[in-house]
This record gives sequence, C-alpha cells and structure tokens, in this order.
Amino acid sequence: MAATPVWSVDPRTGKQREQVGYEATAREVDEAVRAAHAARGALADRTVRAAFLRTAAELLDEAAARVIEAADAETALGAGRLTGELARTTGQLRAFADAVDEGEYLDIRIDHGDPALSPPRPELRRYKVPLGVVAVYSASNFPLAFSVPGGDTASALAAGCPVVVKAHPDHPATSELCGALLRRAAVATGLPADAVTVVHGFDAGLELIRHPLVSAAGFTGSVRGGRALYDAAAARPVPIPFHGELGSLNPVVVTPAAAAERAEEIGTGLAGSVTLGVGQFCVKPGLVLVPEGAAGDRLTEALAKALGETGPGVLLDHRMRDNFIAGVRERAALPGVGAPVLPGPGGEHTVGAGFLTVPAARLAEGGAHDLLLEECFGPVTVVVRYEGGHEATAVLERLPGNLSATLQLSAAEAEGAPAGAAELVERVTALAGRIVVNGWPTGVAVAPAQHHGGPYPAATSHSTSVGGTAIERWLRPVAYQSMPDALLPAELREANPLGLPRRVTGVG
Repeated sequence: MAATPVWSVDPRTGKQREQVGYEATAREVDEAVRAAHAARGALADRTVRAAFLRTAAELLDEAAARVIEAADAETALGAGRLTGELARTTGQLRAFADAVDEGEYLDIRIDHGDPALSPPRPELRRYKVPLGVVAVYSASNFPLAFSVPGGDTASALAAGCPVVVKAHPDHPATSELCGALLRRAAVATGLPADAVTVVHGFDAGLELIRHPLVSAAGFTGSVRGGRALYDAAAARPVPIPFHGELGSLNPVVVTPAAAAERAEEIGTGLAGSVTLGVGQFCVKPGLVLVPEGAAGDRLTEALAKALGETGPGVLLDHRMRDNFIAGVRERAALPGVGAPVLPGPGGEHTVGAGFLTVPAARLAEGGAHDLLLEECFGPVTVVVRYEGGHEATAVLERLPGNLSATLQLSAAEAEGAPAGAAELVERVTALAGRIVVNGWPTGVAVAPAQHHGGPYPAATSHSTSVGGTAIERWLRPVAYQSMPDALLPAELREANPLGLPRRVTGVG
C-alpha cells in the first residue's frame, strides 16, 4: 500500500504549497513510541531537563523568522499574531525550566514516624514521579503555543516525560520545523533526539493513543475528535489519563446596570473579542446575555457597527470555512433567530464577522434551539436578549461546561453593593474554569495562578493546560514507608542533598 503524502496548504488560496512528508504507518508509530520510552532514563536528570527546555527556547528564538514565515503560510494568522505566540511559546519553555530547577512541583512531603501516636505513625515520604511517554495532539488554531513546542510538550518534558506529537494537518511544515529544533536542543544538551518525535496522519493519532507504552495524552481540538480519543484512552486494557480541551461557549452576562452605564463600550469590546484571530480562539465569547430595553439596544447597535467595520478574514482551512458558513446558516434559520449582521462568505477564501440574536425565552425552551448552545468556530456570537434575572438564570442553567465565563458589571456591582452580583459570580463559577469581570476572555495569561480548563465538554479533566500547574498532569505520587535513608530517592533523603522545597511533618 502506497504511503500517504502530507502536504502543506495555503488557506488564503486553498492550494498545496509543498509536500512535507508522509503519514506515519503503525510500524513507524510503534518505533517512535519505543524510542521515546527508551529516552526516559536520560530525562531523569533535572538539571539536563532544564537545560534542554532553555536550549529549545533559544533555538526557536534564533529561528523566529523562519518559524513565523512557515506558520503564517499555513495558517494565515499574520506575522504580528504569530510573533506574540512564539514569544509565549518560548516563555512557557523557560518558565517550565525554572519550575524544574525550583522543584516545588515534586510536592515533597515528609511525615516523621511517631510511635507515641495511637495508632503509631510510620515514617512516610512522598513525592511525584513522571508517568512515562506522553502523546500530544496539536491544535489547529495555535501552531506554536498549543502544538509541537507548546504547553503540553513543555510541561510533559519538564515532568520528565518523553513526548510523541501528532502534528495537526493544518500546519505540518511548521510542525516539522519546530520538531527538528526541539530534537536539536535535546542532542545539544546530551539527551536522545527521540525525547521528542513528530508523527503525521489521522490513523497515526489512533495508533498513538492505543499504544501500550503511552502513559498519558494531551489534546486541544473539537468535541468530536477529542471525545473519540478520550473514549479510546478509556477503552484500552490499561486506561490512561486523557487531558483534553474540547469546546466552549464562554458565556458573557451583561447586567442591566452595566448596559445602562456603558453599553457602547461593552458592544465595541465584545466585537473585538469575537473577531480576534478571526474568531478562532478557544475562549471566544460565543453566547452573550444582554438585557432587553434601550440600554441593551444601544449595546447591540454598537456591536453591529463594530462588526460591520471589521473586514473579512481567512480561517485556518477551507473545511473550517465550509463548516462555519453551514453552521451560521443552520442557526440563522431557526424560528425567532435574527441576524442584524449576518456572518458568512466574505469572498472565495474568506468569511465576514457577525452576530445572531434570540429571545431568552425561546432558547430556554430547548429543542432545535439547543444548536445555539454548541460552539460555532469562527467570527460569530449569539446575543440572547433577556427580560429579568429569571430569564438569564434559565439560560445559564442550560449551559454545558466552559473554559471561561465573563460578567459585565456596573461600577457599583463590581464593588459588591447589590447582593445580586455575588450570587451571579457564584452561579457562573459552577459553569467555568476562569471567571472574568469587566474584561474579555480572549487572551489567556501564562502565569502560575492561571487555570485553562473547566467542566466537560470544556475539558475532560480538572487540570489546566496553561500555567505552571500544567506539569501536574504528567506526574503521579509515590509514598515510601519506613524506607532506609540510603535506599530513598535523593529528593527524599533526610539531608536534602538537592536543596528542594519540602513540607516536613506539617511545616514548610
């Protein structure tokens, strides 16, 4: 059977650019995983791991012009956006290197034995160890930060786990380039190149999740694709953790007081958030609750004006463009749904931004209108007009899990004066992993306190894929009881020869 070629495609024209390689066969996936598995011992040295991550960041920075050019040619995201994304990517690599040096992620806990307790307590020492080979499934909309050199890869390597990345078909040339740079960084720091490997192809992705030596997986993409892999991970003879980010509406609630206070500002800000990256951010606000009345009308008028002034954009590929156009048409055809600015084709290869409207009472009925509660990938949002807090509550109660939820409050509400604002915060906290007040969800800061995840289907686990605690996904705890000091891992020995942070008998 002939090998299937992998082509780089220009989304601005829909034409093939260059052949990048071939889809990996089952045998090639097996070889990649086994080679990664063999690299585990070399990754055990924390000093070497940190050097590897920093070297990878340096090589990516040095190759910035080539990386950005390749990514723009395959995604049409633009040099400005990709320059920022590359900085975020290399920043993540360096941040995880710092985390490896600090060692706090090991969560070392020591409880000295106490024979005087009833019952007596034995000596216990606990820390975390890497799971093993991690499969990473690249995202379409972030060719760098959530792909080959992205956060899943960086955090897994920081944990001491070798990585096999299934490249996304929308940016195979960028994936190959970044993969080569990571492998160079591995060799330059004394590690096997196979600490990171890139494979291509849909079937390769299935082979990867089923491979007995793969110990965990990270995914960013659609609900359909992510759920299929999640089910495959659970159906294995030995199930493995699957940390997937699948889909999110990212609801926004505008209170009547906020609309009265700054309707135009909110409408304009919403337009900017919806169209950022041509609406292809995972935290794009896809459902917005706006009060009925004059203030709500001013808000939607400002939104319409700002969207009308936004030029057409190119989506990541023509399949996404077709799905976006079909999805908007299907939603717009529902009874009671209006389209003040109808999104749709902007040209042969582009789409225009817009928004739909629906009464809250209609959406609360369910039925065919449940389609409006599903993410539509691209520059569109659904404005839900509500009468009174009971209608807003009825809509919120029907929403699935989300990555984010945003509240637009008045100045007085933000100060906590009316009790209703606190109740609203509590209500949306049950829906999402990140709550934003008087801002917009697009733009996820890479910081230790960040959480990028949420209840299903936003994510398949309660962990984060952004920020320092993302490393926890690839570790498991081990406790040693009554273990002689000489036999303990160096991280747990009494003298603390590595100088690591630790909590000893409740102190530290």
